[in-house]
Amino acid sequence: MGTIGWIILGVIVLGAVYLVFLYNRLVSLRQTVSQAWSDITVQLKQRHDLVPNLVETVKGYASHEAKTLEAVTAARNAAVSASGPEAAAKAENMLTGALRQLFALSEAYPDLKANQNFLQLQSELSDLENKIAASRRFFNNSVQEYNTAIEQFPAVLIARQFGFTGREFFELDDAEAAAVVVPPSVKF
Repeated sequence: MGTIGWIILGVIVLGAVYLVFLYNRLVSLRQTVSQAWSDITVQLKQRHDLVPNLVETVKGYASHEAKTLEAVTAARNAAVSASGPEAAAKAENMLTGALRQLFALSEAYPDLKANQNFLQLQSELSDLENKIAASRRFFNNSVQEYNTAIEQFPAVLIARQFGFTGREFFELDDAEAAAVVVPPSVKF
């Protein structure tokens, strides 16, 4: 084999090595996109699991406080509308008991722990939304790199041959985009 034969063989080997490198890079980028999507689904699952639990916890506190306040209000209304000493005594005892519950509640939650739970809910939701946003950014960046790689020459020739297709970005739809402008409201 002469010098030209070795040069041709060298070019063929380098071309084959380059094609293997290019193929492996595309596979790596496709795997990065898949992993990024998996990260998003994990974050979304966390949100799906966390939000209802936190809301129910806060609702539990709010419902406990609502029951106490309703009991105090009902006892007060009964005491105001009571006629006669026996009815008034009974109504005032009910009001005293309801007020004890209210005082116990205020002692147990001196700085309104229900508000702290609400703040915790907001904090958890905010943290989770930040994680989801970071996962979306990572995913979209991975998709951008992957889509660019499969569209660039000469990788486009290999990508088409081996079935590498473009991936969709994780974008907000019109309703979500409009919702981003308005701060979320949490209702109990």
